[in-house]
Amino acid sequence: MVQPRVEKLITAIDIGSWKVSALIAGRTDSGELAILGTGQRESRGVRRGFIADMERTELAVRETVEQAERVAGTNIEDVWVSFSGGSLVSDVVTVERDMGGDRVEQADIDDLLNTGRQGIDPDGRVVLHAQPTCFTLNGRIGVKKPLGMHADMLGVDIHVVLADGAPLANLDLCVRGAYLNVNSIVASPIATGLACLSEEERDLGVALVEMGAGVTNVSLYAGGMLVGLHSIPIGAADITDDIASAFGIRRSQAERIKCFYGSAMQNRRDFREMIEIAPLAGDQSSGQAAGPNAEGGRITRAALVGVICERLNQLMTEVNATLVGMGFSSPTGRQVVLTGGGAELKGIADYAQGALGRAVRIGRPRGLSAMPEAHSGPAFATLAGLALYGASNPVDLRTMAPSQQTVHRVGAPLWWQRMMKAMRTNY
Repeated sequence: MVQPRVEKLITAIDIGSWKVSALIAGRTDSGELAILGTGQRESRGVRRGFIADMERTELAVRETVEQAERVAGTNIEDVWVSFSGGSLVSDVVTVERDMGGDRVEQADIDDLLNTGRQGIDPDGRVVLHAQPTCFTLNGRIGVKKPLGMHADMLGVDIHVVLADGAPLANLDLCVRGAYLNVNSIVASPIATGLACLSEEERDLGVALVEMGAGVTNVSLYAGGMLVGLHSIPIGAADITDDIASAFGIRRSQAERIKCFYGSAMQNRRDFREMIEIAPLAGDQSSGQAAGPNAEGGRITRAALVGVICERLNQLMTEVNATLVGMGFSSPTGRQVVLTGGGAELKGIADYAQGALGRAVRIGRPRGLSAMPEAHSGPAFATLAGLALYGASNPVDLRTMAPSQQTVHRVGAPLWWQRMMKAMRTNY
């Protein structure tokens, strides 16, 4: 691989339930973010997004990074790591300050942000992100740079992501055990949104559904920021397990036939197409018999699709209930973006569009040059987003000093009503 001239290296590691992947990117002298090397290994110690085996996870991280280093021809020390466990909680904190019609100075903005930091209530959790997203002047939303403007009331909306401390500490230990320094642990929905969603989509409102191996994260964007987040403990690996159980085959073979023959949409030809399988009954040491749907080591593709759709129906029912619960129920036509390894299943976009009753597209990573074809699919969206996040290094209020001022919090329902009102006014 030809290496462009780079000014800064950014290394991202995505530790998922099915795979551990790494990416080394460099900021070129032309301003582009180019991929220099990638690596991937099977995830052997993660369950539902949480570390279940420290040693095996450390080994997978070490092997993945070494592979990426060999391709890139360089050694790295600092990394950005994703976290996709089900303990993530998203909140929006709104802080306001009376300006009395005066001109906004930088000191006013700094004081407002310091106040916002004091207004964050972690409630026993760890603050993973605390980022100012947009400012308000006199109650109006969408002011990006209030410096130099006059205002009676200056406000800021701060996006906060919270997580349980123990899973984060275990993840940090695994990466540091592989002799790497952790720059920051980034919530997977934030990284994935950077890679898959356009700025306009994030402003107008869009739902991002990450179909990982062990967890499906549903996140809601509006006004340019993440305003809702919910995790469903169902993923693509559950489909693989269903196939293995239904036909009495190994997980590795179930994953292979899911990838090569699986589909989310039924076809009349599927009843005539046969798929060769190797039931566990052929393994004398296993003591297990072939599944009831396996006849003579062959199954119809229709039977395979039936098993896949049964689990997908359960998942999409949960996703739809989550979207409705987060206020993503009207108006019709709001878009859903599917990403993650599960989004690579054939026909999944059409299936989800029918199941959810909304426009659905597949989210693929963008914003990086020299992307290998093998890493250009939705399964690597989080990894690409981590690199983009590391390159932008956004402002985080966790590093700011505290301040003593009054904080006015806006609850989630009221916040959503205000956002929807502003969107209808502006668009």
